[in-house]
Amino acid sequence: MDQKLHNFTQPPDHLSDTVKTWWRQVVEDYALEPHHLKLLQLACEAWDSAQLARAVLGIAGTTYTDRWGQPKARPEVAIERDSRIAFARLLREMGLESAPDESPRPPALKR
Repeated sequence: MDQKLHNFTQPPDHLSDTVKTWWRQVVEDYALEPHHLKLLQLACEAWDSAQLARAVLGIAGTTYTDRWGQPKARPEVAIERDSRIAFARLLREMGLESAPDESPRPPALKR
């Protein structure tokens, strides 16, 4: 692999160690075009955002009381939700929701 392409396929430094490991596995397992790497970066960033929001919610809870004494959802609730949705959609867009040798299909129903 030439050095320029090798550097391009390395995970960005700002990602967590967990998604850097996942990034490397995806790059190793799939034949990705440059636009796929951009989608992969977005998916990794969405995962990290969801995990950061989840950590805050684990400490602070999902609600707070506003100045009028009314319960409100913390902003991290929306951040986590939106990041999870983005991550799932990006996986689907890249075709990573199924094994490389399978055609995409929904999971089997439990009986």
